[in-house]
Amino acid sequence: MAFDGYTDQTLSRQARAAELLDAETELRLAYAWRDQRDEAALHRLITAYMRLAISMAAKFRRYGAPMNDLIQEASLGLMKAAEKFDPDRGVRFSTYAVWWIKASIQDYVMRNWSMVRTGSTSAQKSLFFNLKRVQAKLEREAAALGLVLDQHQLREKVAIEIGVSLAEVEMMEGRLAGSDASLNATQANDDEGREWIDALEDDGPQAAERVEAAHDQATLRTWLVQAMAGLNARERHIVTERRLREAPRTLESLGVEMGLSKERIRQLEAAAYAKLRRALESHAQEVHDFL
Repeated sequence: MAFDGYTDQTLSRQARAAELLDAETELRLAYAWRDQRDEAALHRLITAYMRLAISMAAKFRRYGAPMNDLIQEASLGLMKAAEKFDPDRGVRFSTYAVWWIKASIQDYVMRNWSMVRTGSTSAQKSLFFNLKRVQAKLEREAAALGLVLDQHQLREKVAIEIGVSLAEVEMMEGRLAGSDASLNATQANDDEGREWIDALEDDGPQAAERVEAAHDQATLRTWLVQAMAGLNARERHIVTERRLREAPRTLESLGVEMGLSKERIRQLEAAAYAKLRRALESHAQEVHDFL
């Protein structure tokens, strides 16, 4: 199989020329690596199955990743397989390595499909790699029965077929529908077009709202100062200490300071609030909830 223009030529040539291991030789190399950490045995085992890794990497070229990168990920999966392979289980190394190679390539494809992580669960991975195939199969089956599935029906059947929720199918369809786009890209082809980020709605307060809010706050502050001026010195002190400090004082601490009981301080505070409320109500009806 040729990979001209897509893979490292030396690696491909070595893989095609690698020896084909029989079961006995493969087992002996696996034992040598596992029990003696024989790197020569590991290298021979890995080299013999690089052809398998390259073949599996080629099946994922349709996802747009560079072939060299796919081969590199396949190689990493092959090495993980060699590290974890247990020759005592009686399974051929190639059978065991297929799973690790495929998992390594799939993880790479999903990581690089979009800047937004496409998914990490087994259900999301199954959707990513099987959605289009399952959709096509279900549409063929429906057509054979003379039926036409609308998008909602198709999504429901896909969810049942793959064993995921309808919401996960809809989410993955949206992820696969388009590629990433920069918000700093211009809307027009010329350099003078505005960037897409300029078209985003600003959900913060608008200028008119900020001016109006600042005006209302200034008005309320003026009314409050005037209302506070109507209190006597003792009442102003209690209100200031109880409501206007960052760390409000307790009734007990004020009572100790002023030589009064805790209950008396509470009564003076209630009387001061009543005076403030009457003063503020004389200015505007909308400040009823201020205190």
